[in-house]
Amino acid sequence: MIFLIDHNLKGHSLVFFGAIASQGWIDIVSIRFVTFSEINLSVDSNDRTVWRLAQKNEMILLTANRSMKGKDSLEQVMREENTSTSLPVITISNADRLLNDYDYRNRCVEKLIEIVLDIDNYRGAKRIFIP
Repeated sequence: MIFLIDHNLKGHSLVFFGAIASQGWIDIVSIRFVTFSEINLSVDSNDRTVWRLAQKNEMILLTANRSMKGKDSLEQVMREENTSTSLPVITISNADRLLNDYDYRNRCVEKLIEIVLDIDNYRGAKRIFIP
């Protein structure tokens, strides 16, 4: 599974991916984190552009703070364009705790792995907050 890492989680994603790898999940489950720069996506892209690109390329957007107001907000885009086959957006509820709280980070890893292993049951879910 490929995760598109929102530009605001670039540093957080290194810690998060490290936790996933240190628990051995990389050997069991195909997980890849991709940054905006790796796919030539501008950090000031609106939510509609980001969501569409993620869906088109079968990537799950991993974020912490995408907008919920406006015509191109993530919330509005999901209301208008989400289908039963759309991949969910995963939102880390507290990005600072992901960095600083070992137990919280492990709960985020557990939930992320659960989603990856059972992705077909999460399609169409719009947004999932972890942990």
